Order: sequence, then C-alpha cells, then structure tokens
Amino acid sequence: MSLYQQLKADLQSGRFPPGTVLKQTELAEQYGVSRIPVRDAIQRLKNEGWLTDHGKRGVAVPRFDPLEVEDIYLMRMRLEPLLQTLAAPKLNAEILGRARDILDGMEEEKTLPASEIGALNWQFHTCLYRAAGRPTLFATVEQLHRQCERYIGYQSRSLDYQHTSQREHYALLEALQRGDTEEAAEILEQHIAAAGRALVKHLS
Repeated sequence: MSLYQQLKADLQSGRFPPGTVLKQTELAEQYGVSRIPVRDAIQRLKNEGWLTDHGKRGVAVPRFDPLEVEDIYLMRMRLEPLLQTLAAPKLNAEILGRARDILDGMEEEKTLPASEIGALNWQFHTCLYRAAGRPTLFATVEQLHRQCERYIGYQSRSLDYQHTSQREHYALLEALQRGDTEEAAEILEQHIAAAGRALVKHLS
C-alpha cells in the first residue's frame, strides 16, 4: 500500500479526526518515510478535499460540513437514478451477477474498514452505471462519490448505517433483475436521500 493510500485510509478510519493539524515532519516520522513521499501524498489528498492548508507549513483535516453533505446528496439523488435508468436496458445476467457478488462479499466480511466499505460501495454502483455508456454523466457522478468518500466511513461508524445500506442495495438489485426500472430508480433516490438526510441531521 502506498503512503497516499495508507494516509487516506487512516483519514477515513478516523485516526486523524476533523480539525487535526498535520505536519510533514511528524507524518514522515509516524510512517517511517522521507518528507518527499509525504509531500506528494499531502498534495494529492489536498486536491481531493481530504486535507486543507493550515498556516504556512501545515495541513489540517477539514471539519465535516453539513451544507456540503446536503449539496452532494441533492445532486446525487437526481443524477444517479438518471444514469441507472439509462443503464437499465443494457444490464444483463453477467453484470447483475457481478453486482450481487460484490454485495455478497460485503455481507460475508463483517469487519471491513471504512476505506474498503467506500470502495466496494462505489464498485457496486459502478458495475451498474457503466452499462449506460454515458462517460460525461458517469464522470460527474464519480466526482461526487469522491467528494463524499470521507463521509462514508464516518457514517458507517457513527450512525451504524452499513446494515441499512446493504438492505437497500439488495432491494435495488432485485428490482433491476425484475426489469422494474422505475422502482429501481425510486429505491436508489430514496437510498441516497435517506443516508444524506441522516448524516446532515447528525452533523448539524
């Protein structure tokens, strides 16, 4: 695992809570590396919104922002059902089988770290969305997922939301397998909205 991946996983797992100030020299010592990979990892994480500048030489873990969460879920609950609906006619048994394998794998492993929960959650939706063949729309949705990555682990830990999320994922998949595109879109919209509202309420 690269330093970037390790530091990102540690941020998502809550090792460095929101508001924590980090210095390159201290991180280099903690991870047993030189300052160059630390600098590169920090810059990449800053570009992705995981870290923000603090003072002249430090960075800080951004505090959770309820307004940011609300904006993200409002956009997701409109764009993702659209993308899924466009993909639905092209979904076949192989694609739906891969999506179910991802969910089953998550069910079998009950102690997944936050970083893996976020990655597998996105893999599940990606498996369905890519079939739409809409690269511009997909790229926009993918960027929104990147923005909410740092909230997913917090939500799973603090709100114990993973069980609810999995139940909704299975319901969504079953609707797609029945060919009920409209119900699948409604399930997805409510899935995103309910999680977003719960997190906004908790952060507020």
